[in-house]
Amino acid sequence: MCLSTVYKNKLTPEAVMMKNVMRIECRDGVVILTDLMERQMAVEGTLEMANLVDGVAVVKEAAV
Repeated sequence: MCLSTVYKNKLTPEAVMMKNVMRIECRDGVVILTDLMERQMAVEGTLEMANLVDGVAVVKEAAV
């Protein structure tokens, strides 16, 4: 099973949004993250990068 840590805007420890992410969905400008315990987080923005070998992804948050 491949689980990922998702970061907001950049790959730094303080930018962690969610760990143990098993699903990432992109719908109408919203990125929906679901972790192993089925908890969800929705963020306005785009998926900028996903490296499934290293288990990381970056979501670029939409400018407000």
